[in-house]
Amino acid sequence: MAMARTKATLATGARLADYLTIGFLAMHCPVDRVRAVLEAHNAESKRRRGLPHEVLVYFVMAMVLYANVAYEEVLRLVVEGLRELLGDTGPMQATVTKGAISQARERVGAAPLRQLYREQVRPHGPETMASVWYRGLRLMAIDGSTLDMPDEAANAAHYGYAGSSRGSTAYPQMRFVAMAECGTHTLCFAQPGPWRVSERALAEAVIDHADASMLVLADRNFYSLAFWQRGCATGAKLLFRVRNDQRLPREVELPDGSYLSTLYPTEKARRQQTEGVRVRVIEYALDGIEEAEPLYRLITNWLEPDAAPAPELAALYHRRWTIEEAFDEFKVHLADRAVVLRSKRPELVEQEFYALLLAHAAVRRLMTAAAAASQVDAEALSFVHAVRVLRRRLPGSGAIPP
Repeated sequence: MAMARTKATLATGARLADYLTIGFLAMHCPVDRVRAVLEAHNAESKRRRGLPHEVLVYFVMAMVLYANVAYEEVLRLVVEGLRELLGDTGPMQATVTKGAISQARERVGAAPLRQLYREQVRPHGPETMASVWYRGLRLMAIDGSTLDMPDEAANAAHYGYAGSSRGSTAYPQMRFVAMAECGTHTLCFAQPGPWRVSERALAEAVIDHADASMLVLADRNFYSLAFWQRGCATGAKLLFRVRNDQRLPREVELPDGSYLSTLYPTEKARRQQTEGVRVRVIEYALDGIEEAEPLYRLITNWLEPDAAPAPELAALYHRRWTIEEAFDEFKVHLADRAVVLRSKRPELVEQEFYALLLAHAAVRRLMTAAAAASQVDAEALSFVHAVRVLRRRLPGSGAIPP
């Protein structure tokens, strides 16, 4: 089964603001850096005629912003938007077909986009933005989600289908895990994989990017002692929810109502009291909150109640939901529709995935800068409005880098 596709053009023709959108993307992934990454992966253009591969990188980013527009129209928009940067090196006169675009994407592959994402997308909330920080630590959250893609044989073989009550889903699905900077909703350190790979397995590569400047939040689905120890090894403070039946005896009562307990890898280790890992446990209920669960249990490696009081950590844990909001932005509002990846081969699916993350991060940087200038939190701004500003009203001054 193939996805239905309606070939479209820009609704009222390309406008100046559409070209400025491409210039804005180029500000966050400078052309010189794009060329250097392409060269590092031996993916630079071999001929100066035809479709330069640096243009192709911006095309893939623009493709996700203009998800309902035909490839040829998006490419025309990108070429015009980059004209001042590229001079006459691009395909300024020739018509480039959809087939030629796909072939160029294959020659570029996923690796350059992956490197650009890892280099360019980092936590960036300023120290003066209160929502980004808690007691000197950058607030981060780990979670996972999925993306659909065309039901092509290669995609199905590599990514697989999610199970459902009626057998399986209609389309192959990518599973991915990311770490979000809660105060800016920026999705960092994302790790994609096939559906059959669990979120916790994907999260191992994500948690490795944590460091001592961070407080990392995670839901109970991510807890295992091995994963917890992996997170602790980064130097980060951790705040994870655990199951209510997790064995956590009260060993030392603390003045803020929390208590110390010890985690063990096996029952034998528990009996012998070896290989134990000390944690602080916070238990609480949300009275008067509709659909709240009867009990919440959190563990943290932040053992000192004076440094991080239990009521504050309990309230802070629920900011983990900001990553769900970031996924919603990423999957629904960035492209003005629920995102379905357009690529028909696994490597191009991954390429498109990283381009989607780069485009989302560019919008989020715009919002963070605007919030900082206005002395408000980035979370207070509307992502949907920001995307519309980027597409339609981005001012000309400074939009196209020199």
